Amino acid sequence: MSTVQLQSTVDPSFYRMLGAKEDGALLDSFMLKRPSIAERMAAGKALRGRVPRKSHAHYHSWPNRPDPIEILERQNATRVQELVPVRYSRMLASPFAFLRGSAAVMASDLSTLPVSGIRAGASGDMHVSNFGVYATAERNLVFSINDFDEVYVGPWEWDLKRLAASATVAAKVLGADQAESEDAARQCVRSYRKHIRRYAKMRLLEVWYDRIDERAILDHLTPKSRRIAKKIMNKARHRGHIATLDKLTERVKGQHRFIEDIPLIVRETHTTGGTPVKVALDRFLRVYIDSLSYDRKVLLSRYQIIDAARKVVGVGSVGTECWILLLQGLHEDDPLFLQIKEANQSVLAPYVDLKLPFEQHGHRVVFGQRLTQGSPDIFLGWGEVDGKQYYVRQLADMKGGAEVDNPEGLPEYCRLCGWALALAHAKSGDAAMIAGYCGKSDALDDAFAKFAISYARQTEQDHEALQHAKRTGLINAAGK
Repeated sequence: MSTVQLQSTVDPSFYRMLGAKEDGALLDSFMLKRPSIAERMAAGKALRGRVPRKSHAHYHSWPNRPDPIEILERQNATRVQELVPVRYSRMLASPFAFLRGSAAVMASDLSTLPVSGIRAGASGDMHVSNFGVYATAERNLVFSINDFDEVYVGPWEWDLKRLAASATVAAKVLGADQAESEDAARQCVRSYRKHIRRYAKMRLLEVWYDRIDERAILDHLTPKSRRIAKKIMNKARHRGHIATLDKLTERVKGQHRFIEDIPLIVRETHTTGGTPVKVALDRFLRVYIDSLSYDRKVLLSRYQIIDAARKVVGVGSVGTECWILLLQGLHEDDPLFLQIKEANQSVLAPYVDLKLPFEQHGHRVVFGQRLTQGSPDIFLGWGEVDGKQYYVRQLADMKGGAEVDNPEGLPEYCRLCGWALALAHAKSGDAAMIAGYCGKSDALDDAFAKFAISYARQTEQDHEALQHAKRTGLINAAGK
């Protein structure tokens, strides 16, 4: 197993601040001069001498490459066993579905490739379906990353390579030719490169407060794509807790209850650890409430818990514990839906030499979302029960995702994804060093696009391996 070195920085102010333990040391750490934008960009550019940009173009499956099925099976060992066939069924749908569910496989592959050494808050599961619109606390719609289960400190290249590869795989699944599939990846990278350079020159607070809001989204789309985007945003505005109440619940003896859809939505009496659900929920809430700020505690205390159920979500997450809660405010038309989702070690953690200071993985997820998203869910928090760690967010709060179902609009969508990733890395990493390494030319675009084509072939081969594993009985998949 390879472990990458993430020490390339010319501004150690964060770690210097954390390490300032002696009297006067903390103030001194804040009074030291920071490197200029030009110095940081020059430092990033200098790293090309050690790791040329063209070196990122290469991907070859090496003889001792870990078996992707074995990697997935190791993950499955700690999951709800009756749901593992559902996970495989969803991953078998297409090579893109396989890529969505196999972040651990790609993390292993990426760990063997060249990196500049510049770190950022890496998503760990970056792909074109992990973006969408959501509402800020001010009720404005913005476009951003929407999944943080695997977030960790890591090389910025890993996120961008996974995003580029996902764009290529998605394009091929949609019927695009080789040139169109490569262009989808190129659009992600070019947009990232241009926006990270813009962020490198902005004031720190300008970056922190920046949003890809509704106007910015529409301004970057063609008239046809703009019409589609408006429909998605209008749908998101109406996709709140009231709409979820109508979709997920039914009235039973005068109260709303979750509609069971076994095995996808199940009203359990006990957790997988054997604890009665009411007991487990009480224990969990004690820890979760402690993770909230006092203003959030005041708001949450005004709600009544009505029902709870276990719910299957996503592709790669299938089999991890996930629960949904229905809470009621002033009356039955004042609902709140919370999702309690299991948090495990990030797939990136084994492959980097830096560790985050969080023993609780739910805390790690919440930290990553707050750091990179900018306007996170007001009910974000974490807790644990039965030895499992979780994080909490609202299940539905003006959220909407683009359906990646048309190769024609994919390039524009990819540019938005590249922009959102650049913003996340600018908030969590050194934008100037990354921009200096990326440069102004299309050298990085070419290299990452070539990598994306190569890794798309690898993904197709891994998908075929999963199909073979099903045919030979090595794995069980739900359905036919």
